[in-house]
Amino acid sequence: MIDKICTLLTNRIRKEMPEIDDEKAEVINYGLQNIVGEIPKIFLLFIIAFILGILKEVVFMFLVLTPYRGASGGFHLKTHLGCIFGTSIFYYGVVFLSQYIVLEEVTKYILIGVVWIFGMIMIKLYAPADTENVPILSKKDRKKKRILAYITYSIGLIFAIFIKDNVISNILLFGNLVQTLSITRIAYRLTKNKYGYEVYEEASTQNV
Repeated sequence: MIDKICTLLTNRIRKEMPEIDDEKAEVINYGLQNIVGEIPKIFLLFIIAFILGILKEVVFMFLVLTPYRGASGGFHLKTHLGCIFGTSIFYYGVVFLSQYIVLEEVTKYILIGVVWIFGMIMIKLYAPADTENVPILSKKDRKKKRILAYITYSIGLIFAIFIKDNVISNILLFGNLVQTLSITRIAYRLTKNKYGYEVYEEASTQNV
């Protein structure tokens, strides 16, 4: 159903803008699928969270991590069902983990420092982590997103230090860590994804 809606919208856009070629149309269609597909996924995420009694925590995590996720990127699962399943595990897993783990103050500070250093390295190496279907080819755009990733990641972990509520602090710590793991090369290999800019650079080299 989502595919049909997005194809219809893409065809309408191409009709209004004849200069759009097949390659650009494919990118537009994929982007529309992500946007249209996100709406029911978010509603379902919140509904199940309400049933599980963790709605406030999930909404909080969704709001505070969205800027970092948008800037850093990450792998995409191939189907809408897989995406819903993966997103649910990400949010519910982090929230439940945050509720059951209690770290001593010194231990938490050390862990936050280690996670921050790890994240800075991963952002430098991989952010923004794009995909084949929606590559980020502009060096200016890549630099801007990488800087935003540095900033949003650091802010999240700084708040994790000063917030006294154990669950909220843990959500910031573990949520940022898991999101960072999603941009790594290992995560891309496990999910059979490829970095979009690398694919296009390789294609450009072969065509020369």
